[in-house]
Amino acid sequence: MHTSQEQPLVAAARALQPLVQQHAPSAQQLRHVPEGVVRAMAAAGLYRTAAPACFGGAEADPFTTIEVIEAISQADGSIGWALMIGIETVGIGGALMDRDMAAGLFAAHPDLVMCGALNPQGRARKVDGGWQVSGQWPFASGCHHADLFWGQCVVEDGVVENRVVENGVVGGTPKLIEVLVPRASYEIVDTWHVNGLRGTGSHDVRVTDLFVPDEMTTQVSGQKPRHDGPLYRMPPFTRLAYNKVGVATGIARSALDAFVELAEHKQPRLSSRALRERPRAQLGYAQAEAALRGARAFVFDAVGDVWDTVNAGGVADRRQRALVRLACSHACQEAIRAVELVHQTAGTSANFEDSPIGQARRDVAVVAQQLMVAPQFIEDAGRVLLGLDPAELIL
Repeated sequence: MHTSQEQPLVAAARALQPLVQQHAPSAQQLRHVPEGVVRAMAAAGLYRTAAPACFGGAEADPFTTIEVIEAISQADGSIGWALMIGIETVGIGGALMDRDMAAGLFAAHPDLVMCGALNPQGRARKVDGGWQVSGQWPFASGCHHADLFWGQCVVEDGVVENRVVENGVVGGTPKLIEVLVPRASYEIVDTWHVNGLRGTGSHDVRVTDLFVPDEMTTQVSGQKPRHDGPLYRMPPFTRLAYNKVGVATGIARSALDAFVELAEHKQPRLSSRALRERPRAQLGYAQAEAALRGARAFVFDAVGDVWDTVNAGGVADRRQRALVRLACSHACQEAIRAVELVHQTAGTSANFEDSPIGQARRDVAVVAQQLMVAPQFIEDAGRVLLGLDPAELIL
């Protein structure tokens, strides 16, 4: 199994776990990550985990990235999710930016933090030197303390681009661009009133008739990254999927660890034995460990196969991409199952608001609702593995 072998970034993330745990209640109350935690993670280089090396980023392999996200998510799922979105936006966005602009941006902001929403909820109209942009984007996790927001827009010129996939042209899609908007130029709309992943700050972001210069735009659709490292040859949806796994497995690990501590000290009512001495507890915990570890190993195996291919100069085929999507969606479902197993075995203790197992149960369920790891990709991967075309067309 591929592993990061305790890379410095992973060690840095683990060193921050006490700080993250200390401020997790504040994140729940604020409904966003406290600024001090954001700045500590930025100073440790965590947001630059997947950023190009030429800009001072780590350009880390997928396994290091997963383990960094896992470590913070184990300390708090909401803060881990917000970091994960930051790693994605700084890494993927940074690799698509104009090189000169990006070099200046990263130099001016050594601890750059970004948030983003790659759903085309903005409208962009071409004007001299740039674009006039308006829009409101939901789920902009980490928007309170980001230096830049990266939002996708539909171009308002009536141009429709054909989308080409392996079996030919499939319809037409609107032309899309992404805009980079400084914190002072976007408004946060207070919309994130939820139970799970409450502390992510995933509110809406809004801009109205804002001018964005050409150099502050990218184009995910149809534009190749401006960097040729193996990380940027990984299929985009593969990267977006395995990052989510790090949050799910980190949260699940926190629940299993909390159960071990509970089982040592809790003596169930009408019993003379500690919870850990009961066969039902032993079976539930063993099943949870097997589910979590097995699913995680499948992700590392499938992602590792793609990583080996791109490192050798090749291109991941459809079967390889399907296996990654299968592994990632499956892992999120198994993370839910692992948490549910220990939640059921813990008894009424897990129902209290301050129970870490109960918090994990609320948080992990939200991860699996995200599009990149949604359950339908399990079926879609099965189609590909049986020689059929994928239904979703985003493998």
